[in-house]
Amino acid sequence: MLSTHFIREHQAVVVAGLQKKHFPDAETIVAKIIEVDELRRQTQKQRDDKQAEANALAKQIGLLMKQGEKAQAQQAKVDAKALSDEAKHLQEKVANIEKDLFQLIITLPNLPHETVPVGSDATDNELIEEVGTLPSLSAEALPHWELITKYDIIDFETGSKVTGTGFPIYKGKGAKLQRALINFFLDEAARAQYTEVQPPILINKDSGFGTGQLPDKDGQMYVVTEENFFLIPTAEVPITNMYRDAIIETSELPIKCVGYTPCFRREAGNWGADVRGLNRLHQFDKVEIVQIQHPDKSYDTLEEMRQHVQQLLEKLALPYRVLKLCGGDLSFTSALTYDLEVYSAAQQRWLEVSSVSNFESYQANRLKLRYRDEKKKTHLLHTLNGSALALPRILAALLENNQTPNGIEIPEVLHAYTGFTRID
Repeated sequence: MLSTHFIREHQAVVVAGLQKKHFPDAETIVAKIIEVDELRRQTQKQRDDKQAEANALAKQIGLLMKQGEKAQAQQAKVDAKALSDEAKHLQEKVANIEKDLFQLIITLPNLPHETVPVGSDATDNELIEEVGTLPSLSAEALPHWELITKYDIIDFETGSKVTGTGFPIYKGKGAKLQRALINFFLDEAARAQYTEVQPPILINKDSGFGTGQLPDKDGQMYVVTEENFFLIPTAEVPITNMYRDAIIETSELPIKCVGYTPCFRREAGNWGADVRGLNRLHQFDKVEIVQIQHPDKSYDTLEEMRQHVQQLLEKLALPYRVLKLCGGDLSFTSALTYDLEVYSAAQQRWLEVSSVSNFESYQANRLKLRYRDEKKKTHLLHTLNGSALALPRILAALLENNQTPNGIEIPEVLHAYTGFTRID
């Protein structure tokens, strides 16, 4: 969440950043925020002035009584009460203005980092690098949605019967491969000094607001209506919210957490090649890395996290590319995001498998997540997260890229986890 002070002091920067993200009516809403904030400041000053007058009169009452000026003392009491009542009324007015101001500010997304490319959608994202050789498959190669049926490792039809479209059932070697990938990702994160946590997969409204899912993505989340809980879209949400309303000592930084959870998203798109099979699901598994870092070090940390994800893809022998998202493709809360995509040989297309993002202080301001400096003053921290990794499209690419006439070869790095080297 942007601060009112920052918006007032850097109006042109805020407008330019919002326009880079293609936020509609940026100039209008920023001007409105400044106007409402000015009204708040004026009303607060009126309230403070009235209360100061009331306090001054209250001090005079005792002195007047001592001097025997009872009539004047009584009038001073009446005047002081009137001023206090007026101050109270003005304070209520300030509170209402602050609510209006808050509702305006939370509609603003985070500002993009200065290095974010200009652009309107994914076609304008900047290619940073491409790693690995694209596999060449035979004409008989199958897409993963046919492979899973051929080898009977994932059941979409029964999953649809049990729940609905987008809720597959993994079974046999498919379930074991899924579990192997999860354990591999967690072990690699542990080697990188991330602390593993197993967070709840239900969150309350405050947690959804803290990391920016609410109110921005309200319609994309599953809701448990009676308790007003939400099923998490990613482990980022509960893990980051573990530190809501916290003051962190600099000696504790960086905080590095990793967690595996199922993830839930309502919008899975219409049926088609781009969302078929494992390409897009309502429920999927993901390992998430989260860091809380000092503002001076957060962009070095972002590069470190990106390298961590790249090393996972290299160990799985998956060709991949790294994209820096343009302003129009950035999420509501992100200041800078790298997308990592793997190449799916049977589909002959790139599949996004990870986003690694720096939110700077945007989430921290909502969370009231701060650090204390050497002068004991508090400042907002920076939060970062990344998929390391999301499983469905990783699994799709592994199945497609490693298919042979004799079955599907399992990457060597996973052999100790799966207990088998081939799906046949």
